[in-house]
Amino acid sequence: MATQQVSWWETGDWNGFFGLGTNVLVNLLVLTGLLKFVIGIPDEVLFGVILPAVGLMLFLGNVYYGLMAMRLGKKEGRSDVTALPSGPSVPHMFFVVFAIMLPIKATTGEWQTAWQAGMVWVFVEGIVLFLSAFIAPTIRKLTPRAALLGTLAGISITFISMRPAFEIAETPIIGFVSLAIILAAWYGGVRYPGNAPGGLVAIAVGTLLAWLAFAFGWGFGGVNPAAVSDSISGIGFNFAWFQLDTLWEGRGLLGLVIVTAIPFGIYDFIEAMDNVESASAAGDEYSVREAVGAEGIISLIGTLLGSPFANAVYIGHPGWKSIGGRVGYSIATGVMVLVLTWLAVVPLLLTVIPVVAIIPILLYIGALIGAQAFQATPRSHAPAIIFALVPNLAAWAKVQIDGALGAAGTNAAAVGFDKMAQNGVLYQGLEVLAGGAVVTGLLWGAMVVFLIDRKPNSAGVVALIAAVLTFFGFIHGSEVGIMVSPMVALSYLLVTVLFFGFNKLELSAAEAEVEPAE
Repeated sequence: MATQQVSWWETGDWNGFFGLGTNVLVNLLVLTGLLKFVIGIPDEVLFGVILPAVGLMLFLGNVYYGLMAMRLGKKEGRSDVTALPSGPSVPHMFFVVFAIMLPIKATTGEWQTAWQAGMVWVFVEGIVLFLSAFIAPTIRKLTPRAALLGTLAGISITFISMRPAFEIAETPIIGFVSLAIILAAWYGGVRYPGNAPGGLVAIAVGTLLAWLAFAFGWGFGGVNPAAVSDSISGIGFNFAWFQLDTLWEGRGLLGLVIVTAIPFGIYDFIEAMDNVESASAAGDEYSVREAVGAEGIISLIGTLLGSPFANAVYIGHPGWKSIGGRVGYSIATGVMVLVLTWLAVVPLLLTVIPVVAIIPILLYIGALIGAQAFQATPRSHAPAIIFALVPNLAAWAKVQIDGALGAAGTNAAAVGFDKMAQNGVLYQGLEVLAGGAVVTGLLWGAMVVFLIDRKPNSAGVVALIAAVLTFFGFIHGSEVGIMVSPMVALSYLLVTVLFFGFNKLELSAAEAEVEPAE
């Protein structure tokens, strides 16, 4: 094999950088807003301690996965290897803030305690993720690709794509124009003057439209010159340092957070494994053990420095590969985040760039991952992908319903499940499917693949695993425990018996077709 030179930077890395970089930037801005406006963490702690910790964590993640890509390229003699994308875990951002930190803040009235709870939660989750790395290769080997990519498609279509689509529709002049620029560049092959990256052009045009809207009083865009001036005065240097005392002070909260931290650790493990499989389908075969283990260790480092958020291998590797991203786009993203957080530039960006100019990139990635699930698996396995999607769709729908009811000052139980069912909302069914949706989607997809391939025994094993996980609340439940959803667990046991029975029927039929020897 002829060895090709692996470069730290290719022309296509500009596209990858303005894609992944802006993706991570959006999430960085979102988590900043959550901590500032929901938890009420003061600016000196938020911008002086927490964001520098998050920035260093993201820097380590992106640089490490860039180095993994360099090693893979040298090993295989290829120059077209694309690094695994990395950034703050999006589901965790909202879960940690609203399900862990906010209730504790409401109970104690102290943002410090809420911060400690977030750190302890991620610490436990990171340990679970690291330990899961040792069994990741075996699970990946045994799990059908349609199940892995199908549940990943469910996440990308719902939690990655839907909210950006709604935000684009709410501000269509900026959103549609920015989206069109991205689609033309990354799907249509349109080249912009000076070979400017499509992501950069989209952000620049969207930002220009927002400021023009402000200048002419058109009523959209959401920018504010006064806020820009204030944020400029706050720029300064802050670096990350260990917050071991803060983490230790939160040890008393361990019992409150462990019941959700363990399932989320498993969730992260499954999602990271899915994303490594997605990269494999696109041509880059990474070690799932190394990728998952690194994710766990880097999350632990971030927590020791004060971060209440986890690092994650991101969805989207095929997308960045298709637009030319290689090694440099990942490392450049890490450097960018480190600079923005250590120099406290994030508040300035919050006031200058409208988020709606950036989020069309997420919609592009969601579409690409959804398409890959069907393109990189056998056509006969397409029904399995649909089954893997369903639990994730249920989880997304439940979040929307809960949010709407919460805004009205009520909840599903108060409204009444029967009354909701009469209006077409089967909330209890949504609740059952939403619990552990990522793992449920994986199991459902695997069962259907095994049945399509005429392996009912294997489908029975998956159903038995589902029964055990359901019994302890890892799926189809809101918390870990014993007999969390007993009827659902019993249902899976009955399905297990059926599948094993079907296997015996097939064996008997096969034996009947064999003519006896004369």
